Amino acid sequence: MIFCVRATRGLRRIRRERPGARLARRTRTVKRCSFDARRVSCWSWNMKRGQATFLRRDILAATYRVAFSVASVPSGLYDSAMILGPVTRIKSKTPVPYELTAIHHDTHDTKTFCFALPNDATLDMLPGDYLYVHGTIDGKMVKRPYTPSSMPGATGYFDLTVKRYETGTVSKFLHEREPGDTVLMSGPNPGGHWMDGMAKKVGFVAGGTGITPMISIIRWILAKSLGVELFLVFANKAEADIIFREEWDEESREYANFHCYHVLEKPPVGWSQGTGRITEALLREQLPAPGPDTVIFLCGPPPMADALEAALKAIGHSEQAIILP
Repeated sequence: MIFCVRATRGLRRIRRERPGARLARRTRTVKRCSFDARRVSCWSWNMKRGQATFLRRDILAATYRVAFSVASVPSGLYDSAMILGPVTRIKSKTPVPYELTAIHHDTHDTKTFCFALPNDATLDMLPGDYLYVHGTIDGKMVKRPYTPSSMPGATGYFDLTVKRYETGTVSKFLHEREPGDTVLMSGPNPGGHWMDGMAKKVGFVAGGTGITPMISIIRWILAKSLGVELFLVFANKAEADIIFREEWDEESREYANFHCYHVLEKPPVGWSQGTGRITEALLREQLPAPGPDTVIFLCGPPPMADALEAALKAIGHSEQAIILP
């Protein structure tokens, strides 16, 4: 019988895994736990099927804040760390291989890929920074940028959440990978990232997988209990396309400073939130007003991002206040 830690509503509980299961490499075990700053996750391995199963539940930041150690992080980069003791910070200009340890199916066409790091290592990045994924496809080396969806500072692993597009060369390449494969990546590279203290009100406008840099930033701010009001406007085609839907619902219930508004092109019967596409009027209604303490993060397909950037400027948000991860 194997035990792993799950955390629910401020309490650490010990959960028994099914007989015959063993925890995969990234498991948060009773003996040694690595914490993602928005969740504690347990990876279990189904020996009969040869598949990894992702057991996860979003939790209150207070559950594991006691495990943070300020001393282990260089001054000026993070105010708190995700581990105890010294940590190795990883950044590479050239592609290096990372082992894929588990895969979680988020939606019908979106997966979260968990990649291994040494137990005492973390990616050298701020919330919103990105990696390049490299692959040889049809005899040609290609690369695409992806922002980790896991919390900056988490040790022993990092996550990439990727939607499969029929025209997406690298997204299809990633969706064909299996646990045990390695994937070449370089970085992290600086993107339009969050830095603590840059604003008191933060708007997030995302379309599809443009949500991945947003969730990294949102998890960071909520985990650290920063005095920041968060407003998320998230556009998708259908309800089944909403990535991290359970987490958004959970955070809306648990955090008074987190506000989430979904917009669907094809809403189901009885849908009570936005329909169609994001408009200037909707942005005025759902986002904080322009001001010196307000920033807006915007990420999505280029046509959407270009149109909404113009709309945000028309509302009065300055170019410096609009951040494109």
